[in-house]
Amino acid sequence: MEKIMDLQGLQKTFGNFQALRDVTFTVDTSEVVGFIGPNGAGKSTTIRTLLGTIKRDAGKVEIFGKDVWKNSLEIHKRISYVPGDVALWGSLTGGEIIDLFLKLHGGGDKQKRDYLIKRFELDPQKKAKGYSKGNRQKVGLIAALAVDSDLYIFDEPTSGLDPLMEAIFQEEVEKIKASGKSILLSSHILSEVERLADKIVIIRQGEIVEDGTLDELRHLTRSTVTLATEYDVADMATVNGVFDFEQNNNQATFSADPQHLDEILMEASKLGVRKFESVPPTLEDLFMRHYEG
Repeated sequence: MEKIMDLQGLQKTFGNFQALRDVTFTVDTSEVVGFIGPNGAGKSTTIRTLLGTIKRDAGKVEIFGKDVWKNSLEIHKRISYVPGDVALWGSLTGGEIIDLFLKLHGGGDKQKRDYLIKRFELDPQKKAKGYSKGNRQKVGLIAALAVDSDLYIFDEPTSGLDPLMEAIFQEEVEKIKASGKSILLSSHILSEVERLADKIVIIRQGEIVEDGTLDELRHLTRSTVTLATEYDVADMATVNGVFDFEQNNNQATFSADPQHLDEILMEASKLGVRKFESVPPTLEDLFMRHYEG
């Protein structure tokens, strides 16, 4: 697949503080990449570098095969970007600002603009100075989604939106993905990333600590197993790969290493299995492992 975005060994230092260390990942055609990490991890610095608003110290950073610093104006014609806090001109209405954004980008789809205004339940006649944070965010999202871009960069796009509007945003992202567009999605709403992303990139303290599909990353974290047996389930506590064992009569809950599941099943079968449920780790489990670690 064609690489739409390519970061190799990106480094950035502010004074004595190294914000980014060898950040490396890609976004391919028709791919949604979830870019997550705790506050201060380097997400926004990476995105600002991609947008060409700050200059990297080292490494290769390209979008559409072009250097993001040298060719930022050309690249911006083909991307849509929504920050986590959209700043607006208070004296203009939401509709006027959306039209201005579309004009600055070179056009946009007026029918899609009207459709999105209805979907996001935005009052386009209201002055921006009277908008809540959520409504300011809607203006940015409508303007970005109404443009036919090849790459969409979202940095906490649903900040301030209620759950219904979050769901509408997710549906619209699925539509643009289905049309062959690429998306970089940075979000603290892990269920949103888990639903939309083909690949997950986790950054911590300026370094990429995990990179892969959710299925590829799940082997790094233990599954949660609920087991009920005919005979005393206590024997399972000493089986290889079993951790955090808790027993209630002949039912137990424990964490299990994926590579030991065969052995765990074999030992459980000797006790007469009445119930065996294995739940793979969620994206939140993976994230918290690095957040707390």
